[in-house]
Amino acid sequence: MWLPRRSSDATSPPDVSSGAPGTAGTGRGETIRDHTVLAVEPTVSDQPSKPVADVTTSGGLPAELLHDYLDALAVAAATGRRPQRADLEACRRQGERAADLNITLRALTAGYLRAAESVLHTLPGLADAPTPSAARTAATAVWTAARRLLDAAAEGHERSHLHAARRDHTARREFIDDLLYGHSHPGRLAERAHRFAVHLAGRHQVIVARSATTFTDPVLDRVEAGLASRFDSRNVLITSHDGLLICITPAALRGTTGEVAHHLLTALGTNNRWQIGVGRPHPGPSGIQQSYEEARDTLQLADRLGLTTPVLRAADLLVFPVLLRDRAAITDLVHTVLAPLVQARGGATPILDTLTAFFACHGNTTATARRLHVSARTVAYRLDRVRHLTGYDPDDPTQRFTLQAAVLGARLLNWPPNPGTSTGNRRSPTGPPAP
Repeated sequence: MWLPRRSSDATSPPDVSSGAPGTAGTGRGETIRDHTVLAVEPTVSDQPSKPVADVTTSGGLPAELLHDYLDALAVAAATGRRPQRADLEACRRQGERAADLNITLRALTAGYLRAAESVLHTLPGLADAPTPSAARTAATAVWTAARRLLDAAAEGHERSHLHAARRDHTARREFIDDLLYGHSHPGRLAERAHRFAVHLAGRHQVIVARSATTFTDPVLDRVEAGLASRFDSRNVLITSHDGLLICITPAALRGTTGEVAHHLLTALGTNNRWQIGVGRPHPGPSGIQQSYEEARDTLQLADRLGLTTPVLRAADLLVFPVLLRDRAAITDLVHTVLAPLVQARGGATPILDTLTAFFACHGNTTATARRLHVSARTVAYRLDRVRHLTGYDPDDPTQRFTLQAAVLGARLLNWPPNPGTSTGNRRSPTGPPAP
């Protein structure tokens, strides 16, 4: 067994048993007369035995994490040989083991360096170096080996964290998918929720974001890191599914929607046409599923209605699900109020666009013309055609509500259809499909 020398050993040569000339008999076999070091590669049996624990613990690490490291340093001091692949892989495993023991990379690095310092003066080839030049050569070999071995240990430490992060990411993604789609038994779901600090009995809301381009991992990581730094990672669950960014947060947590919008704006700018749908808060696991469906439906409504607002809340668009629940009634309203507009020059579409902008601008003709990039006279003409063809006046408060509801219904029903577009419903030339 190789042990660090006592202070008296540094000045006296080791005992040499009788044997063949130039050999040390039994033992390691490197040190011979005149303290010369043989230039031979040690075999497996030649490797120094593991140092005692009281030396290794001086670096602040368990002895088991330093055995292979100190053995390789001893070989480097005695032979000048660089660490071999087996030595490096052993230190990688020790780095992984340190990560499993929750030892930080900083503590691992400091422990390795301190352990090397504590045994440096006892290493064979340094303690008994015949000349200062030989001592410098051995010291250089030791510190070169120490650097390579420490790099390998750090690599193993980081590899362990990477594997753990991937496992955690996969488990988190599966948990979120089960929350959103109800694939797991409630008891099993509650057990897993405890791991991610999710209080299922509480109220949660779901935020869904989409973009003209698929969300890349750097964008997702940026949004998640930004939310975690502000709200703590235990308060937000983020994943991606079908090209959507999905975020689950407690209902009591304020500002999450604005934070998501901020990071999307920073990462994507204004040219990617990103949009956020926010579901209403609901309690329990089923409430998370309901909030997710509301947020996703909000984005679908935005497509059908041509809404370009960056952030849309399901609570602000409740009238549209109400309209769609009675499809027969909304179809009859659109047919009764708007069907005469197909007789206008250019068809009903330009007039519907004008009415939509007119209502969005609170009845301001000038602002409507500016939004549509037409003249105010064109807007006035189209509004006059609405009065003449439908009998409804957009300026009359009572009739305006009926007109606006009909226009919204037309958007929801995709009426009028584009010329030449084939659909699964048969439409009459003057109105939407019959209920």
